[in-house]
Amino acid sequence: MKEQRLIKVIGTQRDAQGEENKIELVTEGNYYRKKDSLYLVYEESEISGMEGATTTLKIEGEKKVSMRRFGSTVSQLIFEEGKNFTSQYSTQYGNFEMKILTKKLYIEIGDGSKNGSIEIYYDVRITGLANTSNELKVEFM
Repeated sequence: MKEQRLIKVIGTQRDAQGEENKIELVTEGNYYRKKDSLYLVYEESEISGMEGATTTLKIEGEKKVSMRRFGSTVSQLIFEEGKNFTSQYSTQYGNFEMKILTKKLYIEIGDGSKNGSIEIYYDVRITGLANTSNELKVEFM
């Protein structure tokens, strides 16, 4: 059964020159369990630069998080500590190959799975566009 949750997202991105870009989003979203996974679904906003996109986080146990975005941008990222993941990043300007290396992944789910947090530290390489170090912190309550 879907339940409403308050979701706080803090994303920090650092480029090769050390310049930092940080966004913080607090929104309501849906939370539900399906089989052995937990799902968080929320709408992106103008603050994140992805207005019109829906983000789905799938928490698979304590070692894997998948992120899918649909709408103004389309992407899928899989985070598993120490592993690489390659996917396509689709935008209105075209499709780009994106490589993700997850350096650290922390998942903490509270009693009864009603609240928790995720911290992901990862590098992103988008061919010809970006080479960044990133932190993503998500809390749901």
